[in-house]
This record gives sequence, structure tokens and C-alpha cells, in this order.
Amino acid sequence: MAATASTGLAAEKFLYLTTVGRKTGLPREIEIWFVAAGDRYYVLAEGHRNANWLRNIERTPQVRVRIAAATFGATATVLDPARDADRYAMAQRLMQEKYGWGEGLPVEIAAD
Repeated sequence: MAATASTGLAAEKFLYLTTVGRKTGLPREIEIWFVAAGDRYYVLAEGHRNANWLRNIERTPQVRVRIAAATFGATATVLDPARDADRYAMAQRLMQEKYGWGEGLPVEIAAD
């Protein structure tokens, strides 16, 4: 199921992100807070590039996402503060509005 923010999933608190381990090649699942805008989802790496899951995405951007009962394949992109300035700031602002904090490196997730 290709999920979009309009499906009501945006109100959920967490998504489950499965990446491919960059060393092992095995699936690695994390629970992480997220926000939605249009047909995209955004998560923040508080540890920036020290986050293992983020480094997995940099190696293999194809991920699996589970939100409530919806599961779908997606492509994750680490946003650049200069090149992607608008989306970078938007993701941090939306996280601030939804959770009361918005620090971290934004990652954009687009359903396949």
C-alpha cells in the first residue's frame, strides 16, 4: 500500500523504519518519531551522521516503512542544509510543532 499523509497516517506518533545494515546486509528496524508533508515523511537523526540507521540509508536508500497497519517500500534521502534548505527547515519546523523539538538532520522518505 502506497501511503500518503492524506490517508490519516500523519497523526500517528511513530513509524518503524527498516534499513539494510551497511556491514551485515541484514534488516535493521528502528522506531522513530516522524512528520508528514504532502506525500513525503520526514524523520530527524539527532546524532546526525553518527546515527547507524542514517549511515545505513546513505549506503542503501531503499527502506521499508510501517505506520500503524500500513507497510510500504520507500526511498530515503538525507537532506542537505544548503541544497535542500526549504525542505530541511520545513521538516525541523513540523517536528517542532508536532513534538516540541526539531533538532537533527532531516531524512525525507518517499513511498515507492
